[in-house]
Amino acid sequence: MGNEAKEVLFVCVHNAGRSQMAAGILNQMANGEIVVRSAGSEPASALNPSVVTAMSEIGIDISQEYPKPLTYDGAKQADVIITMGCGDACPIFPGKTYLDWALADPAGQPIEKVRIIRDEIVERVRGLLLDLKK
Repeated sequence: MGNEAKEVLFVCVHNAGRSQMAAGILNQMANGEIVVRSAGSEPASALNPSVVTAMSEIGIDISQEYPKPLTYDGAKQADVIITMGCGDACPIFPGKTYLDWALADPAGQPIEKVRIIRDEIVERVRGLLLDLKK
């Protein structure tokens, strides 16, 4: 991975569910070797409580996180930008790696569905981590 830590930015619309889960999972799996951030194109006022619960079930506490706005500078700093249903809201920069993860939105879903989304994110993050270490 070189001397400099890679920086990954997860982006969804509200930054209250999918991107927060992905950031929490990558933070735990990367053990500080990767700078991880998340943002939303239209940030909500708070995290989805079912998302916080589903994450705590796998030992990841995101209860102190909050939805953050997507900024031009934040996107520019990232090496990898992973979008999750935010459409064209994310600026495009040359030389960046862009991935789009088609994931169901946990908003308004029962905890059982949120767990399925969480588990899918865990698998995608595992694959991402392997790619980043190449």
